[in-house]
Amino acid sequence: MRNRLPGSGRRATVDGVEPSISRSAEFAVDPEVVWAIVTDLPNMGELSPENVGGRWIGGASGPTVGARFRGVNRNGEREWWTRVRVVACEPGRWFMFDVRSAFGMRVSRWAYEITPTEDGCRLTEHWYRVGNWFVRRYLGPLVTGQPDRPGFNALSIEHTLDQVARRLAA
Repeated sequence: MRNRLPGSGRRATVDGVEPSISRSAEFAVDPEVVWAIVTDLPNMGELSPENVGGRWIGGASGPTVGARFRGVNRNGEREWWTRVRVVACEPGRWFMFDVRSAFGMRVSRWAYEITPTEDGCRLTEHWYRVGNWFVRRYLGPLVTGQPDRPGFNALSIEHTLDQVARRLAA
């Protein structure tokens, strides 16, 4: 696995795979402020249209490589939990985690890249579609109720970036 860290000049690849979807927004705040928001996984439900939060597990209390998290998601009447493991973490700049189903099947990878700008920082959220064909075609839609995961996640990322902006404006 080779990840692009901000300023390295390389693309944000995972095992040679480009992000499936990436969206960015710029904020006139210190990168550490944005970092604190996007790495607060227990409160991610305040930003996401699907995730409702969760908790750090296995002795973890925050973002660090190897930390584990139990996420909870909801879509209408459907609710499911996921297993999350932090796979890259550079405070103030880069946060990446793998998501597995309750059955242990790898379903996605998410990353938050924070790049300093002249006026503050740029936050880019990346979604990597890494699940196998069974997850993509059957398990994902069955569990989540979303037959178009890429389309939904594009809107979800835009929603999350909007919510970060609202939190910063409050």
